[in-house]
Amino acid sequence: MLKLKLPTDPRWVNIAENNLEEILTDHAFCEQKAASTAISLLVTYPEHSELVTEMAALAREEMSHFEMVHKIILERGYILGRERKDDYVGEISSFFPKTGNREERLINRLLIAALIEARSCERFKVLSQNLNDKELARFYERLMVSEANHYTLFIRLARTYGEREEVDRKWEELLEFEGKVIARFGKKEHIHG
Repeated sequence: MLKLKLPTDPRWVNIAENNLEEILTDHAFCEQKAASTAISLLVTYPEHSELVTEMAALAREEMSHFEMVHKIILERGYILGRERKDDYVGEISSFFPKTGNREERLINRLLIAALIEARSCERFKVLSQNLNDKELARFYERLMVSEANHYTLFIRLARTYGEREEVDRKWEELLEFEGKVIARFGKKEHIHG
């Protein structure tokens, strides 16, 4: 369903499990950034009523996920650390060339958001199936479903505001690029690292 070109090596879980405080902090900030992206989209494109409605709901949901992760951090006696730079997101975000066309920028942003959600979903699946910590594994299984819904939401919106054939072409090219990018990641206790 996700159509990612390169799956995560399940051994990445060993890296994550050896430093749960780091993975949880990184995850918390991923949720916060996802909420910020949703808010940015609705502020930048207020003329698209469906987008505004969907992004307002998404921002609330992503912040509730942030709160859930933060609660787990506190329950385990950890402290939310500082935000980490997400090199993966930086590289993925550089794929599309800058454009002066506002609507094209919207499609590009929606596709990048879809891809980030798809990879997060895939990573949450890997965590849910391989963590020794069964409570945390169940938590990631529940979040995996939400991330899949977010991925499909962004793809649907891109197809709503763009020409389907062009959107699908861009999506395939972005997936190919991401497959090459993610091959260099998976060595850090980051959700995308």
